[in-house]
This record gives sequence, C-alpha cells and structure tokens, in this order.
Amino acid sequence: MLLRAAATLIPRPRPAVLPSTVVEFSATASVSAVAAYNAVCGFPLRSTLPATYPHIMAFGSAMRLMSGGDFPFPVVGLVHIANSHVVHGPLPLDASLDFSVVARDLRAHRRGRQFDVVTTASLDGSLVWEETSTYLRRGKPTAEVAADADDASLDGPPSAVLRFAADAGRRYAAVSGDYNPIHTSRLGARAFGFARPIAHGMYTLARVLAATRVSADAATARFRSPVLLGRSAELRATSAAAEVRSGERVHLFVELA
Repeated sequence: MLLRAAATLIPRPRPAVLPSTVVEFSATASVSAVAAYNAVCGFPLRSTLPATYPHIMAFGSAMRLMSGGDFPFPVVGLVHIANSHVVHGPLPLDASLDFSVVARDLRAHRRGRQFDVVTTASLDGSLVWEETSTYLRRGKPTAEVAADADDASLDGPPSAVLRFAADAGRRYAAVSGDYNPIHTSRLGARAFGFARPIAHGMYTLARVLAATRVSADAATARFRSPVLLGRSAELRATSAAAEVRSGERVHLFVELA
C-alpha cells in the first residue's frame, strides 16, 4: 500500500477531473480484527460493528481508487479534513456487506482544491451505512472561497482527558491498515513539518465516540488541527456535539445526531 501511494509521486500527466470509477466489493469483518480495533480505540466488543469500522473495511479500496493513474492528484500529501457517516440499519459483526466507493465533487477550497470519497455499505440489498470523507489537495486556490465558519466552542469542564500514547500511530496502523508514516514515524512526521508523529484523524474520532458512549446514528467530524502523539487533549461533549482541544487549539469538532 505504501509503495503504491509513493508511486503516485512520480511526475506524469494527470487528468483535470475525478475518475468516474466505482469500486465495488463485498467483505465480512473478522471478529478478531474488530476486537483488536475496539481495544485500540476504546470500544466495547458487541455483536455489531462500531460505526467507524466500515471505513476500515473500505480503506484499501479507497486508497486504490486514489492511487490510480486516472486520479488528478498524488495520494501522498492529501489531507483528510472532514468525515461524516450515517448508520441506516444494523451492522452485524458477522455480516457480509456490499460496498461501493467513488470519488465525487472536485471543488475549490481556500487552500487549494477538495473532493469527497463517498462509500456505501449494503446488507441484503438495503443501504445500512454511508460515509463521505473529504480530502484537501493544498495549492493555489482556483476560485475565491470563504473560510469555513468556526464551530461553536463547547464550554465547561472537560468530560475526559484523552491520552494519545507515543505508539498510538503504530497501534492504529496495525488495526486499520493505514501505515502513513506521518502517524508512525518521527522521520515521516518531520518530512511534513511536525516535530513528532501525529494522531490519525479517524483514530481521534473513534476515541471520541468510544469515550462519549453516544450511540449516534450520524456524526460529522471536522479535523481542525492534529494532535501530537505523546500528548493529552481535553474532550468536551454533549448529546449533540463533541470537541477535542488543547487550550484554545481545537483539534476535532464532531456534530452528533
């Protein structure tokens, strides 16, 4: 996976639009793999999948889509800036889910261009889960775009303090299949301007959902700034939203429904 991603850095002509390719596949989660994921992220082991786990099941296919020769950007350097999921039906632990993955809506961003990777999962022909992951390709803006509105800050004492262990990047990589060196290696992190590895956004989101114990059928997360591994951050949560921050710096804001 890393070699395929690195190969996208080789200079070559690239199309100006997203591919129309739809990747379809079926997958059944391994009980032991889900148990390992739950242990890393803090979820209890239940008879259903955590709402963030279908993302893990589809990650390899999404990476292959974004690593293809018909994709307009190298996958290395893309920044995951937002993620939303909706659970429409049951996600049994041992069910065979039918997935589809497609890239959509290439558009301007004030720091470059952004696009969505839309993933759906169906069970016996019925949609049970869908996700939109938004990625940023930094560069010169192609149009004037207003800055995102600031999220409403959650006041009051923290609900919990989340500790991000120094080895959390490697542990999450082992259960997610995402071995991006910015999360697992000090050298890899330094190559992108960070003093040490940073927490994966989807790991931070999973930690929040596990810590709040909120059984939300929908969550919309905006990744504002990375958490350096080996540090702690405060979690504030209500029934409608959650926020991870260090002092005045917001790392993640999540709307829950």
